[in-house]
Amino acid sequence: MKSESLAKIIVDLLESKKAEEITLIDVRKKVDYADFFIICSSRSTKHAQGICEFISLELEKLDIKPLGIEGLELGQWIVMDYETVILHIFYEPIRKIYALEELWGDFPPRKRQENFRASLSQE
Repeated sequence: MKSESLAKIIVDLLESKKAEEITLIDVRKKVDYADFFIICSSRSTKHAQGICEFISLELEKLDIKPLGIEGLELGQWIVMDYETVILHIFYEPIRKIYALEELWGDFPPRKRQENFRASLSQE
């Protein structure tokens, strides 16, 4: 599956689980280990764990399994590695501390808006 398609599926799943502040960062020109980072926030650690488990189950139905999942036990910062797409699920206060978006300042993140879906489908 193309990384753009996988990113779109993940974003749709995140929306259905009410993840907040969904952000997509295209890192294809910056790193060689992934094409996209998706960052989102949760309202609680339980919400973050629920999002992770839901994404994992839904993608397994499509025969897509992560290379690894880290941080599920605590639920403060969960990383799901789908090789070309890496998903970061943050409990909101923890996201503010690490501010991953700022690390990729020369690759402006795209917040989830109406044009977000359109820009993904054009790639």
